[in-house]
Amino acid sequence: MTADSPGRLSLATLSRVPAESRPRVDPRALRPRIVHLGIGAFHRAHQALYTEAAEAAHGGGWGIAGVTQRSRSVVDALRPQDGLYSFTERRPEGPATRVVGTVTEVLHATDDGARLAALLASPEVTVVTLTVTEKGYRRDAATGGLALDDPLIRDDLAGRPAPASVAGQLAAGLRARLRAGGAPVSLVSCDNMADNGAVLRRLVREFIAATAWADRDRLLDWITGSVAFPATVVDRIVPATTDTDRRTAARALTVDDAGAVTGEPFTQWVLQDIFAADRPHWERAGVRLVPDVSPYQLAKLRLLNGSHSLIAYLGLGHGCETVADVLATPWGEETVRAYCAEAAQSLPPTEGLDLPAYVDSLVDRFANPAMHHRIQQIAMDGSQKIPERWLAPLRELRAAGRDTPLLATALAAWARRTRDHPLDDPRAQELRGAWDGPHAEAPRRLLRLLGAEDLADDTALVASVRAELDPGARPPR
Repeated sequence: MTADSPGRLSLATLSRVPAESRPRVDPRALRPRIVHLGIGAFHRAHQALYTEAAEAAHGGGWGIAGVTQRSRSVVDALRPQDGLYSFTERRPEGPATRVVGTVTEVLHATDDGARLAALLASPEVTVVTLTVTEKGYRRDAATGGLALDDPLIRDDLAGRPAPASVAGQLAAGLRARLRAGGAPVSLVSCDNMADNGAVLRRLVREFIAATAWADRDRLLDWITGSVAFPATVVDRIVPATTDTDRRTAARALTVDDAGAVTGEPFTQWVLQDIFAADRPHWERAGVRLVPDVSPYQLAKLRLLNGSHSLIAYLGLGHGCETVADVLATPWGEETVRAYCAEAAQSLPPTEGLDLPAYVDSLVDRFANPAMHHRIQQIAMDGSQKIPERWLAPLRELRAAGRDTPLLATALAAWARRTRDHPLDDPRAQELRGAWDGPHAEAPRRLLRLLGAEDLADDTALVASVRAELDPGARPPR
């Protein structure tokens, strides 16, 4: 740090931050009552903000122990800052930046494995939340269950001292919790997966069942009665932080922030109200607590996430860099609306969910020029996202005899990417291998890799995808 440096955000420098930009609660009054696995940008721009707002409204000392699974970059950024970081809301009229004080400590899952284990066993911790991305769950593509042959899972089952997989960490933590007295706890997946609560419950139970633990049956019985797995729907566009974002935060705060995050003005969190133990009063912060999140989940996965993936792959193929770039093309908005009109036919009628207004909001959000949301980020991990975003509605619509031209276009845009460009995808090598041999059969091979044997055998669908894969294929009309 140079002599003229403004200093770095921390508890010691917080008094230098303008009063209107300081945390809404006193960070020193919080203690770790929530463990969050996957403390990336999305969590810090979403659940952490809701938790701070709930704390400000009701109290309870709800601090978050944030855990990173792989890279230490978040630890290196936030630990010297006492967990403090800034959130900048990217409003069309200009940015608004403030410090968030909810994170009480930051851990690396394996380097700080002993501390993580102690927190998961502590009765003070009554909620564990997760944003580890779809691939972090280590699911088998064919069955949807735990991928027991995955190297992380296999090594954790062999007795690695500090589990490296999410399922292993939770299973070991619940085992320690039972041994420490068995205080109830809620495990809350906030990742974009259909029935994410049920998925998490299945994976944790399958991991335990695959162990050689003498107490595994007792542990499974205890989980049935004492551990809740609420389903959730989360929504906020959170672009990757840039150097420009960090400079914007530093100007607003008068100190540097290595952990700055940004997000759009829109935010949503829907929670299934089946908690096993105490939780923050998130409803005081705008969270919607409902008996069944599935209608909201389907709308988000199939409309927002589905159209996001489509315009990402199309946009990359036409030289766009951001979502707003795609919406500025002559075909961008039309594509979003046409895709949503098609996919919406797979949604059940839901009281209180105005689909035309929802689609209008998507167009407004995507077109926000302040967001700079890079489509390369959206296009990552396509093999993990596509089954729920595209294949599920595709199956239902084709079974009902409906045409699916936009979904065929979506599959073709993704397939073209697997053929022509390096992929940031856990199955990149397999996907590229689908193009070995006659290219005409590649769409079928790709669908089979995604576990969609039925769609791979749909001759008309495969023919539509092949037609879109022609070198001169153009964006949807």
